[in-house]
Amino acid sequence: MKSTTNQPTSKAPQDSGAKDPAVPIWLIVACFMIAYWGAVYFDEHGGWFNPQIYKPYLSAEQLANFQVGGGESSAERGAKIYARTCVACHQANALGTPGTFPPLAGSDWVNEKEPGRMIRIVLHGFQGSGLVVNGVPFSTASQMTAFGAPPPVGLTDEEIADVITFVRGNAEWKNKASAVTPEQVTAIRGKTSNHPGAFTPDEMKSINPAD
Repeated sequence: MKSTTNQPTSKAPQDSGAKDPAVPIWLIVACFMIAYWGAVYFDEHGGWFNPQIYKPYLSAEQLANFQVGGGESSAERGAKIYARTCVACHQANALGTPGTFPPLAGSDWVNEKEPGRMIRIVLHGFQGSGLVVNGVPFSTASQMTAFGAPPPVGLTDEEIADVITFVRGNAEWKNKASAVTPEQVTAIRGKTSNHPGAFTPDEMKSINPAD
């Protein structure tokens, strides 16, 4: 007796006729433009393609702002130095303290055409009687601090130039003198390297500001 069980038969797959949809040209163009714009934006704002910029900075502007003195004028740097080293004695308005610390605002000493004497005072300090400011005698027993020592005790030549530039050119204080360069400070530092202690008013009177 023969089995009547039907045996499964294999059939070749039939082609349904369906095809993968084609990507629209406009979509390809749009993706390309987005990628191109992103690359340009990253190049301009990321800073990674510029060998002068390195992590964690993201741009040349940010790097300049974080560098010492970067992005600031000499007077702007000098204002910060004044705020941390001079303001306690000469005050925020530069009027000083009567009988103790002389004024810097409108001072004939500050506004001299050449800064030689002022640089000497900042480098080596100042002490003694006989000081005359704007024709008015000013007597004090206080000594101005000398800032010519190396940091962190003192200031660099650039910092001294910056703070003097800020004081001499501060129009709010009625000061209109010229700026000071680090080279001027360095030159006077060399000339006065053997000076013992602080300068006195009598010494200052005998010094040519242009020297």
